[in-house]
Amino acid sequence: MRWILILSLFISAESFAQWKDYVIGVKGDTLNRVDSEGKKQGPWFHRYETIRGERGFEEEGEYEQDRKEGRWRKYSLMGDLLAIENYRWGFLDGQSQYFNMSGNIVREESWRAFNPDKLYDTVDVEDVMSPGNFNQVIIKNEGSSVKHGTWQYYDQASGLINKSEFYLLGKLEKGNDPLTLSRDTLSSSAKKIQKPKEVLDFEKKNSGKKKVRVRDGSVGYQ
Repeated sequence: MRWILILSLFISAESFAQWKDYVIGVKGDTLNRVDSEGKKQGPWFHRYETIRGERGFEEEGEYEQDRKEGRWRKYSLMGDLLAIENYRWGFLDGQSQYFNMSGNIVREESWRAFNPDKLYDTVDVEDVMSPGNFNQVIIKNEGSSVKHGTWQYYDQASGLINKSEFYLLGKLEKGNDPLTLSRDTLSSSAKKIQKPKEVLDFEKKNSGKKKVRVRDGSVGYQ
């Protein structure tokens, strides 16, 4: 039993030693890892304090090779969920949602990220003359993300959509297909949007101020 304990401690110490810097979360997991090359890896959280009138916030998600990847969540300093964003290659990609302090959705965005390691990228674009069919378009890669897809804005009081826009690779499309919709156009068919399951789960499990207690695990490298 004694040897098993010693071996476990050795493996634990060895796994921590691979990181140039890190912190230990309340569950004993390693967060905010920085590898020997100075790149962020794995689960991270950031905290930004209120400054010069700009509200502070916290965000949590994962890094791969110093780039944000996958789903990130943003919270107010009081613990209220403000946003769910999706990243690829460090840029916004896919759908992002934003909420008010009551947990009601106020805006949905759609983005297309481009791989900064490639000079050109291929994008599937729907044929407006033949819905459901897509053509591949090769474009020069600017190494960022652009608005791509449907953006929707919600009335905070009623939860109804009051504005909808469609973007094609950063360009706002107008006309009959895709259609830029006004509040008057949507009023007859708008549906009230329920709070997402993640918001309801958050409200149930995280009442009060969200706190993260960590222990600095820096190993002293620069």
